[in-house]
Amino acid sequence: MSIRPVKRIIESQPTIEGAGVKLRRAFGFGDTEEYDPFLLLDDFRNDNPADYLKGFPWHPHRGIETITYVLAGTVAHQDSLGNKGSLGAGDVQWMTAGRGILHQEMPAGNERGMMHGFQLWANLPSAMKMTKPRYQDVPGKEIPEIIDDDGTAVRIVCGNFWGKTGPVEGIASDPRYLDVWVPPLKKKRFPVDATRHAFAYVFQGSGTFRDASQPMGVLTELPGPSEGVVRDHTGNRSLILFDTGDEIVVQAGEDGIRFLLVSGKPIKEPVAWYGPIVMNTQAELRRAMMDLQDGTFIRKA
Repeated sequence: MSIRPVKRIIESQPTIEGAGVKLRRAFGFGDTEEYDPFLLLDDFRNDNPADYLKGFPWHPHRGIETITYVLAGTVAHQDSLGNKGSLGAGDVQWMTAGRGILHQEMPAGNERGMMHGFQLWANLPSAMKMTKPRYQDVPGKEIPEIIDDDGTAVRIVCGNFWGKTGPVEGIASDPRYLDVWVPPLKKKRFPVDATRHAFAYVFQGSGTFRDASQPMGVLTELPGPSEGVVRDHTGNRSLILFDTGDEIVVQAGEDGIRFLLVSGKPIKEPVAWYGPIVMNTQAELRRAMMDLQDGTFIRKA
């Protein structure tokens, strides 16, 4: 087995989206080659209702899939095809926008006003960009969870892992989407297919993502007598982009570490996008804009 070295560590950045929702963006709206087939990852976590209640009113999508994973609070959604529902804590919605859909997502907090979730965008290959839209709404109770002997817990949203398969299926890039908890001070290895791009996003606790025998300095300098000594401890709201290899290793800190571990097969196609519409060429983008203007964006047949 070859351990994937850490290629880059990125702190998610404050961003405002929708009608004024304050969130943190780990990556998106830039060069997508290193993340292919993924386009964007947002962490919407807030305990101030004024910062999220205006939500994400009606907006279009074409050419992509959006994956919404809720940890706290709820997200009510409806679309131009008549679908509507609500996602609660632990639930997932995997929406294949395909040839086009208009929808809205309106978050609400839990009893303490807390709202927390993620939205990941995955690209569609050119052959599937104009397919019929599809929803896969998955209640949290249907997501398998494996707890290892050392207390490591893994929820499998999509893909195969440790002999179990997540409930989301039929996705073009054959992704694996895991929610991982490693207990305090435990060291754990996770297989990742060498043909895939992979990243982790830490949202609780801290730790390091490297083999103890591999020297690598990133992030912060230790104060006082150890000034100038660089450490690679990775904390909350940090994205870790991995280089090539067939497994990752994580050493949990004193409070343990919880992170999303996401991987997928690169599509390796040109990307042309304008907001929530992602196609392969500028001509296809212009066609999408014209469809929005002349009312043909939503196709019933």
